[in-house]
Amino acid sequence: MPASTIAILAIYFGFAALELARSNLFAKPEQTRDDAVVEAVSMTMLLAVTQPAIVFASGAIAHWLAPQWAGALTNLNALAGLALFLVLDDMTQYWWHRASHMTHWLYNLHRAHHDGRYMSVRLVYRNNLFYYAMMPGLWLSGLLVYLGLGWVYAGYVVVKMAVIIGAHSDVAWDAPLYRIKWLSPVMWVVERTISTPATHHAHHGRHEDDPAVHYRGNFGNLLFFWDVLFGTARITRSYPTSYGVENLAPATLGQQLMWPVFPENKVTVSAGEEAAVRAA
Repeated sequence: MPASTIAILAIYFGFAALELARSNLFAKPEQTRDDAVVEAVSMTMLLAVTQPAIVFASGAIAHWLAPQWAGALTNLNALAGLALFLVLDDMTQYWWHRASHMTHWLYNLHRAHHDGRYMSVRLVYRNNLFYYAMMPGLWLSGLLVYLGLGWVYAGYVVVKMAVIIGAHSDVAWDAPLYRIKWLSPVMWVVERTISTPATHHAHHGRHEDDPAVHYRGNFGNLLFFWDVLFGTARITRSYPTSYGVENLAPATLGQQLMWPVFPENKVTVSAGEEAAVRAA
């Protein structure tokens, strides 16, 4: 098992252990039986099937189209390689995520991530199975690995997943730091650079009239800077009172995992709720 994978698993299970001790990892507020199924299936499929398949497929396609480019960037400066991943992986993921909240069909691919009425490391990999398969950043990362930047990716992905896992956990690591007065200037920079629990929890908040909720912004994954740069940032240093999807018909298990194979539940969707989906 690669060292980067071991590091990510250690980070994930470290936060999971904190949740188990402090907020009950397996009994979150308002959770349902479907939540556990969606999280287990989507996490297993992404890590065991989708992500490895994309890395292999993108490399195979690149080799077919341009075999002479294999390893062409192996000797590239590490900072330049990091910049490529930040732009081609993290920034494109920001736009993919943002687009998923702007169009009806993409939102159906992403809705499972927001259907959990809680924050937790359990949400990190929770998405429709087709959402990650279509994510441009994963395909472009596979291309960069083919070009010889696998050694940069190994470190980059550990840092990225540490930030994402920490941002989803309900054990908010940033909360005590906000209370330390002399750290305020440091946290001002941190919260505008990377995703923190406060900024990402805002994106998962349920009620739009909650001042700590910013459902139509705070899309960043590793870098929150993309939200600052592209005008979708809201920083409150506070946390929503509740989480989940507001004013929409409940999503079925099939819809969460495999829409459009399983159609969305429209039985109880009113005209106003349908408009809310389009605006989400």
